[in-house]
Order: sequence, then C-alpha cells, then structure tokens
Amino acid sequence: MSALAETAHAKINLALHVRGKLDDDYHRIETIYAFCEDGDQLSGDEAPSLSLKLSGEFGPALSGKENLVTKAAEALCEAQGIDRGAALELEKRVPVASGIGGGSADAAAALRLLNGLWDLGLPLERLEEIGRTLGADVAACVASQTTLGEGKGDALKPLQLNIAGTPVLLVNPRVQLATSEVFASWDGIDRGPLEDWRDGRNDLQAAATSLAPQIDGVLAWLMAQPGAWCVRMSGSGATCFALFDSEAARDHTAMAIPREWWSLPTRLR
Repeated sequence: MSALAETAHAKINLALHVRGKLDDDYHRIETIYAFCEDGDQLSGDEAPSLSLKLSGEFGPALSGKENLVTKAAEALCEAQGIDRGAALELEKRVPVASGIGGGSADAAAALRLLNGLWDLGLPLERLEEIGRTLGADVAACVASQTTLGEGKGDALKPLQLNIAGTPVLLVNPRVQLATSEVFASWDGIDRGPLEDWRDGRNDLQAAATSLAPQIDGVLAWLMAQPGAWCVRMSGSGATCFALFDSEAARDHTAMAIPREWWSLPTRLR
C-alpha cells in the first residue's frame, strides 16, 4: 500500500467554561471545539516495525518515544489485538503546549491514518473510544468537526453552527504553557453554563495570563484589528485566535503581526 497522509487539524475552543473539579483531578468543563483547515501533517507507510520521524519548525521540541503519535499507534494495536508496524513522519507546524490541541490532533490523525493504512475499517466512534484513553481532547480531534464537549471535554455532542469557511487567525507569543499548571491556577469560581458561544468566554484566560502575561498583549492587539469580530484565547493558552469578516481582513492583519509571534492564517472547517 502506498503512503497515506492526514492533517492534524488545529483545534480552537470557541468558548471554554470551567464548572468545577472532578474526583479524578480533572475538571468538569463545557466547551465548543472548532477545527481549522490547517495544522500538523502526518504521513505513513507500511513497515515491519513502528517508527516516527519528526520534522518541521517545532519538531525538535518533541520526543519520538513519548510522542502521542506513537502512543496512539500502540493504543490502536492493543485495542485491536494486533501487532503492526508503520513508518510515520510528523511535520510539526504548530507550537507545542499552545492550547490548540497539537498533540491531541496528532494522535487523532495517527488513529485515522493507521485505520486506513492497516485496513482496519473501524468507524470514527471506535477511534474516539480509543482516543479517550490518550487524552481529554483526542476524541474530539478524531472527527475534527464542530462539537460540544462536556465532562472532561470528551463527552461529545455534534453541533451545527454554520461557521465552516470562517477566516481565522491563530497567534501565539511563542510561549509554552502546561495545561496542568493553567488548570491548577484556575480560581475555582463557577461563572455559569455555556449557552450561546458568542457570549461565552474562556475561564482559563486569567490563569493563563498570570503565568504568561504576553497573552494579554496578543488579545489586545487582535481586538484592535479591523474585521475581527471574535477574539479569545484557545484552550489553556497561550495561542489566541480572531475570527474575521473576510479573508482580506484576516490577511491584512496577518501581514502586520509582530515578527516575534507565531501565526497561522487559515479557515474553520
């Protein structure tokens, strides 16, 4: 079989409400996942054993042995009771520990790719089940469609928001934030349920900015841009996003981004 390829679609949280803490140290959240057309790129071909090559701007920041791509392949083999190999290559295009589901999206892309490469024929629901063993966001990243996430974020309900094709700009001040540290810094206040995402918020923003004050600068800069109508931090940060009225407005803003920031102009799926 010839090599296959999958995009690990970058995830954004249109809103993220933290409602409380669960018994297993996770937090109970309500969030709306949306996904970008672009992200990391994963390719793979048949091989006697499992291997992972890392490339791209952010590849050096990862470890092949501890990468979620490798863990996803191993979890898929264990779940199906098989022993298969694959030569995988991950082109890491989005920052690590940046709140846009990079590792989770990579794991989900691995599940989709290997499902095809190994001719397993598993439905997305089965891949989501396996994804839940790898992380709270992985299940949502399997289908990479707009979804309501509850519980830990892995209890999923499909949504129809008619936002596909919306121009979006991702911006990160090149700061890594550990999700566990951001949640640990959350003030513990339940500010209410998620209803209309346009009136929503990200309850982790204050915690994240206490650890990385640069986030406030990114948000303020994006809010001042013409045509930007929804500006928020994604996930546990430090990546922020702006939704735009038009691709022209998005691209005009992208050209003006400070050089020290990472950015990705794209569209929602």
